Amino acid sequence: MARTSAQKRSMKAAKPAYVLDEQIGFILRQVWQRHAMIFAREIGINLTPTQWAALSKLSETGSCSQNLLGRLTSMDVATIKGVIDRLTARGLTETSPDPDDGRRLLVSLTRAGQQTAEKAAPNALTISKETLAPLDAKERDTLIALLSRLR
Repeated sequence: MARTSAQKRSMKAAKPAYVLDEQIGFILRQVWQRHAMIFAREIGINLTPTQWAALSKLSETGSCSQNLLGRLTSMDVATIKGVIDRLTARGLTETSPDPDDGRRLLVSLTRAGQQTAEKAAPNALTISKETLAPLDAKERDTLIALLSRLR
């Protein structure tokens, strides 16, 4: 049975059940891409977001095991190992035996790593501010609160 042109237009006008531009994962990926671009431009030193997360967290907490650092920065075992290997190769972190457990290594910032974290912190604050710039203060607080609930 042939459809009329009105039926064909009606079929085309019907909204699909799944619209990519309206999906949270797609929106978060686009926001992440924008944030990553701002990060690369503004961090001021040659660091990736994961490297910055490790340096920043070590600056906050002090020495800790690589496993704990991975959990604190939401990185899996392989990712945190690679991050620490690269930071150690650059002289920004070092490992030492855990005095309480000889099987475990502690990761800590070197003097250069602490200086790098201190130097980059104002830039990181600028990155967060610029990422959230399209929102007013109340919207920023609401967004952070809502995203924190989704973790």
